[in-house]
Amino acid sequence: MQYDYLIVGAGLYGAVFAHEMRRQGRRVLVIDRRTHIAGNIYTENVAEIQVHKYGAHIFHTSDRKIWEYVNCFAEFNHYINSPVAYYKGELYNLPFNMNTFNKMWGVVTPAQAREKIREQIEKLGIDEPRNLEEQALSLVGTDVYEKLVKGYTEKQWGRDCKELPAFIIKRLPLRFTYDNNYFNDRYQGIPVGGYTAMVEKMLQGIEVRTGISYKEFVREQQTEEGWQITDREGNSYRKVVYTGMPDEYFGYSLGHLEYRSLRFETEELPDCDNYQGNAVVNYTEREVPYTRIIEHKHFEFGSQKDTVITREYPAEWQEGDEPYYPVNNERNDSLFREYQKLARERSHMIFGGRLGQYKYYDMDKVIAAALEAVEKELSIV
Repeated sequence: MQYDYLIVGAGLYGAVFAHEMRRQGRRVLVIDRRTHIAGNIYTENVAEIQVHKYGAHIFHTSDRKIWEYVNCFAEFNHYINSPVAYYKGELYNLPFNMNTFNKMWGVVTPAQAREKIREQIEKLGIDEPRNLEEQALSLVGTDVYEKLVKGYTEKQWGRDCKELPAFIIKRLPLRFTYDNNYFNDRYQGIPVGGYTAMVEKMLQGIEVRTGISYKEFVREQQTEEGWQITDREGNSYRKVVYTGMPDEYFGYSLGHLEYRSLRFETEELPDCDNYQGNAVVNYTEREVPYTRIIEHKHFEFGSQKDTVITREYPAEWQEGDEPYYPVNNERNDSLFREYQKLARERSHMIFGGRLGQYKYYDMDKVIAAALEAVEKELSIV
């Protein structure tokens, strides 16, 4: 059988690309090495609660077209992301806002908060930050850094803030209003019934196979006429959309790109209807090994008699682990550009998504990138 596109990865990028190409009459096959669709936004029903299997995902965007697009596949609730930070028995609102500053210093006006931060920054006398710690201190002062930035950041990156380059933190948002909404975007919410149902609708009518590894399934051969892509069943493909790691695709021939991984511990708590009172609580102490606890029922304002929580542990990525975040520093970005040069030599390959583009994308940007790739493909076919 002749397909137009083999789409590797049934996450958001792959699902959008597949949906749009099917609408245009193209024949597509979607594969994923996981045993389920929806990638990292996969949700599963546990005790009648939609559990975010790979960490909290809140959809937010200021792009009206993208908001209208996702609403074609799901009804979104009015969930507003308002995480809380836990530090040694104290609770602070995030992002850093007047509620945070009032709890920390007792200040009540923006002018008082600004003055407190200015005094701390001035006392430090940091002119040219040499590392992430000095960069953060020069932006928010001592108290906010020590209680809400330092420990959490060190857990996320797996190393001391003094060992991390300053450019990782270009800015730390300080809001001088009593507003706990984490995002400034106009549109925000969570699909009622979970993300998996949304992606299922995107992939409706499309051939999808899970539990299949690209390298085991596909054979690429370069001939005088160009690249030939066939699978183990004898089907052929005109192009491949690849949403996995580019360094893995090229057999790590230029070296390994760095990623951060995550480990999740999910626990069902029978006869506990409300464990922490909020969907997301960040633990900013370095001594607490996890970065946050997610209580999933609060994403959909659940009233079930039980609850489900997940503790999230950052981890150094090793080959064979699940990669979650690209580590975008100078060394890795330079190496990725070298892999991009190799990719350009293979005109049958399209690399997309957070891993394929080695870039931290929010969900709305993933969708926009997939739609842009579709438009580009249709213009040259």
